[in-house]
Amino acid sequence: MASPFVEKAQVAVITATLVSAGWIIAGAFIMDARESDRIERTIEARETPQPEATIAPEAVRAPGHSIEASMAPGAEVAQLMIPVLDVSASDLRDTFADERGGGSRLHEAMDIMAPAGTSVVAAAPGTIERLFLSDAGGKTVYVRSEDRKTIYYYAHLAEYAPGLNEGQVVRRGQRLGSVGSSGNASPDAPHLHFEVMRTTPAAEWWEPATSVNPYPLLTRRAGR
Repeated sequence: MASPFVEKAQVAVITATLVSAGWIIAGAFIMDARESDRIERTIEARETPQPEATIAPEAVRAPGHSIEASMAPGAEVAQLMIPVLDVSASDLRDTFADERGGGSRLHEAMDIMAPAGTSVVAAAPGTIERLFLSDAGGKTVYVRSEDRKTIYYYAHLAEYAPGLNEGQVVRRGQRLGSVGSSGNASPDAPHLHFEVMRTTPAAEWWEPATSVNPYPLLTRRAGR
């Protein structure tokens, strides 16, 4: 039988371990809360009245897709925000029509370059339909719009925000995770792959959809 001294020492060690673990977990949530607060302040600072943008149909449709299916409502243009914190419209590059797969397909998305670990936020409100790990996209998030007609796709994340779950309703500007290089992204060029897809309310998140160029939506420009 262990002596009283040994028993007390064992209790002290166990208690210290549990307390340390508790502080580590609490610290992670405190850090995320602080980051969310910074995001809110950034959104408020960016919220300046802007005239409603007029987007030319050619700027938002992918080759071979109908204009009607890929037309961007003015209301959406007004509510969308750049989904990477501390990135401005002047930092963005239109990569929608870039070739991929050795020229076998088009990119049909936007790559938003940023340092690894930069917060990725919801460009628009909606519901998380899927948190998916794929060979190409790595850690991804599919968010369906409130009217269920648009899916916002975020890929190559380094990690998800704590507590993020499928079925969760997210507000515009809510933290989803951080910029990374998961999937087939180059570790030397961390970025967010951001895609906007028009769909139908009854369609599943994985079904074919019409890609829309995010560049004019995020920059309020009618074209390059």
